[in-house]
This record gives sequence, C-alpha cells and structure tokens, in this order.
Amino acid sequence: MIDSGGWLPHFPGAGPLWLTIRLAAVTTVILVVAGTPLAWWLSRGRGAWRTPIEAIVAMPIVLPPTVMGFYLLILLGPAGPLGRFWVTLTGDALSFSFSGLVIASCVYSLPFVVQPLQNAFQSVGEASLEAAATLGASPLDRFFSVVIPQSVRGYLTAAVMGFAHTLGEFGVVLMVGGNIPGETRVISIAIYDHVEALDYGKAHVLSAILLVFAFLSLLMLYFINRPRHER
Repeated sequence: MIDSGGWLPHFPGAGPLWLTIRLAAVTTVILVVAGTPLAWWLSRGRGAWRTPIEAIVAMPIVLPPTVMGFYLLILLGPAGPLGRFWVTLTGDALSFSFSGLVIASCVYSLPFVVQPLQNAFQSVGEASLEAAATLGASPLDRFFSVVIPQSVRGYLTAAVMGFAHTLGEFGVVLMVGGNIPGETRVISIAIYDHVEALDYGKAHVLSAILLVFAFLSLLMLYFINRPRHER
C-alpha cells in the first residue's frame, strides 16, 4: 500500500490522493526534461517532419482518452512490443502497474507541456542568441544562458498544466492501470468507485479537492502569464 507519509489528512481518500500526486509529479518532471529538446526542435526546425510531429504531439488533445488508453494497453501489455521488452528486462508487466501509468500519463499530458515550452522558445529573440554567439557562446551555452532565462514563464506554465492535466485523467489510467488499490487506484478512479457505490459523501470530498486544485491552477496560470504592469 502507498503510505501517505503522515502529512496528508487521514480520510478514506488519502491513499488515492497521494498516489495521484506522486503520479502527476513524476510525469511532470519527465515531460519537462524530455519535452525541452522536443519543444526546442519544434520551435526552430524547418524540415518536412516538423508539421507531422506537431500533429502527433497534439493528438492527445483531440483523441478520446479511451481510444488512447486502448492502444497504450496493447503497446504496454505483455504481448505488446514495449510490454514484452519490459517483461524480459525486469520480469514485471507494464500494464496495470504504476510504471505503466507513468508512461501512459506522459503520452496523455505531452502536449500540455510541450506546447507552452514551444511557444516560449519561439518568443526568444534571435538578436539575443546572435549576440551570445558573437561572444563565443556554444549552442548549449546559449540555450542555458539566454533561452532558459527568457522562458521561465513557459516552464512554469508547462509544469502547472502538465501536473494539473495528469491529476484529473480518468479514461487512460483506467484502461492502462485498472483499479488496483495502492498501485493504480488514482483519485479519479476512486471518485468513480464512490459514485457507483452511491457513497456521495466520499465522492464529494475527493471531487472538491480536484475542483479547488483546478481553480488554483488556472488562477496561477493567469497570474504567471499576465503582463507585469497589470499585476
């Protein structure tokens, strides 16, 4: 079972809540790190592959979660290519596991992290990069000394969006992870279970947590992206 660590309130939804926070945090960190080079390439690339890759990245926005979850289940299952490799490597199955949920969540929340980063990178002025180049800065040095400081808002937006979107996912996690207490039973699945059992009191508590968090996330995003003179 997942231990809440003693700092979460002791109510029946503490386990799923902690598991969901853990899943969202791990997913967000992976996507920010892995999404940075992808977003940079999309913001600067001019090749024929750019548009198709942009479409693939954006597909989770329009694709029904159950459809995505179904194909991810096939991919991550013991008979799937990735799932079979994982079983050979570790002896454990990716489907219906926390590791499988992380992979599915990264795919599901990919555009909510990559697109804000891409927009931030596109807003970086070429003059700053050219000035750094004339001073002898390498491409990697220019990225960390010029691009990153000018893209702080984009990183904050990407982190908040990725975390919030992962926190509320349902269809994908249900298809890939199922409903295993302490392993894959996240807060959205717990709410569904409580409603099915007509236990509206517990469903209200967990739903209220997500409702408040969603409002605070949007409030933070509007504050981050508001011009400084309007704050």
